[in-house]
Amino acid sequence: MKQKSSSSSRTAPSRLQQQLAADILELIRSDGTAPGTRLAEVVLAERLQVSRTPVRAALKLLAAKRLIRRGALRGYFVADEAPPQKTPARPAPEQTEQLFLAIARDRRTGRLPLDVSERDLMQRYGATRPLVQRVLARLAEVAAVQRKPGHGWRFAPSLADAEARAESYRFRLVVEPAGLLEPGFRLDPAWTAGMRRRHQAMLETPWNETASIALFEMNAAFHEGLAAASGNRFLLVAVQQQNRLRRFANYDWAFGHERVVVNCREHLAILDQIEGGDRQRAAELLRRHLESAAALRRPPGAGPKSV
Repeated sequence: MKQKSSSSSRTAPSRLQQQLAADILELIRSDGTAPGTRLAEVVLAERLQVSRTPVRAALKLLAAKRLIRRGALRGYFVADEAPPQKTPARPAPEQTEQLFLAIARDRRTGRLPLDVSERDLMQRYGATRPLVQRVLARLAEVAAVQRKPGHGWRFAPSLADAEARAESYRFRLVVEPAGLLEPGFRLDPAWTAGMRRRHQAMLETPWNETASIALFEMNAAFHEGLAAASGNRFLLVAVQQQNRLRRFANYDWAFGHERVVVNCREHLAILDQIEGGDRQRAAELLRRHLESAAALRRPPGAGPKSV
């Protein structure tokens, strides 16, 4: 009897194997992996940030439950039929946005260190690995994080204090209005039309806290688009760098929908002047826009501003 009990304890799946099995099922489902596709251990280990040994054990566990199938010779494959038991639900868009915003806030306030792992974030926020990976992938797309060699992630530098933010605005006041007056300035009509649609959609969208993410990205695209239209590559690089530095410090919007309306209308007025051929006036409006944003004072305990 004792031997049987000992053998059973050795073969029982560990908590890690069970978690990895659930993560693998979620990856299959969220990626839309076709039936019969081989599940490569090395790829899964890389995506799940673990070694191949626990992945191999998790695959064996899934095969034993007939949630995937073992190959005739070797390896494991996506089952030909949907698993008989319900797989974890894909995180709703709101879940993704909430985690995205929570990470940005904690990083901005220094509660989150410069270097993190997926497991750190999972434990801190009680989130699944696929949800954390989805958010990290989005942050990587906007250069807010980058994968470290070997293991883990590192956040990009940001504007960490009021003095740095003030310097940033002074720099932008020098650079951005000047870009509109460059001799090679040319605004693409298709870009302008698309930017107008995005601003109009922002004005019409009911406000909630996670809309601050879309607001910043729209604003960043607006200012980078004007810099790109200058035809001066160095101006564009400077504005792009400022947006990277401002990203985490600006995902929280502390001024309500009323200021969103003002922000959008000021952007649209700048476009009106450019399309009307008065770039000098557009540059003056852009300067006022930046000065107005720099003068805003955040409510106590609120997050930074975004323009």
